[in-house]
Amino acid sequence: TGFLEGLNINVKLLTGTTRKSERIIIHEELQNGDLQILIGTHALLEDPVKFKNLGMVIIDEQHRFGVAQRARLWKKNEQPPHVLVMTATPIPRTLAMTLYGDLDVSIIDEMPPGRKPIRTVHYFDTKRLPMFGFLRKQIQGGRQIFIVYPLIKESEKMDYKDLEDGYESISRAFPPPGYLVVCAHGKMKTREKDIAMKHFVEGRAHILIATTVVEVGVDIPNASVMVIESAERFGLSQLHQLRGRVGRGADQSYCILMSSHK
Repeated sequence: TGFLEGLNINVKLLTGTTRKSERIIIHEELQNGDLQILIGTHALLEDPVKFKNLGMVIIDEQHRFGVAQRARLWKKNEQPPHVLVMTATPIPRTLAMTLYGDLDVSIIDEMPPGRKPIRTVHYFDTKRLPMFGFLRKQIQGGRQIFIVYPLIKESEKMDYKDLEDGYESISRAFPPPGYLVVCAHGKMKTREKDIAMKHFVEGRAHILIATTVVEVGVDIPNASVMVIESAERFGLSQLHQLRGRVGRGADQSYCILMSSHK
């Protein structure tokens, strides 16, 4: 809306939490052509969303949509719309479509001004104490830290680090009142998760311990280190996305991949 200010273009937002009264207006304006731009989540794929004349579809984070889901958007118009798909994540299907010429490709290969490439390192568990020392130095310099785990609870079947155990050990290594450690994962109540994220976003919390709930949409320029525990448990796309949570400010940022000797 900031870009379109003063241009007399009607833009609306549709998500799963949009109120019914607002949805009715959106559906009406879409079908009579009064709504020129609709921005939304997977809610746009639902059957009630019909367009008068859909001219262009832009899909950001396209790796998060299935083939059939994207096809539903094309079918919302008699004539197929122009399509722009965007991603920073190398999933095999996109790479194949790029390679075989099914897509015209534009590559944005320059970083925004003032950003430095993220330094990525791999450590075994034996380097945990030096890694903690590095995190303390970063926090002393005013930076914040992400630590991501593949599991919430300990699993009998899988020998991977889990968030609950990690939270305890991190809290011991970074005790209050000098440090504030917060936690965010999908099983938490929404309000608790929002409070934890708010502490981190506003800079009060030094360390955010999380699962892949932080994989997309988290923009905290002051966070300079992403530690990924049991990194071998994540796919290439997930590692790529998680690393993208740091390096969003002018400071040198780091991604530390931790794994066992297996």
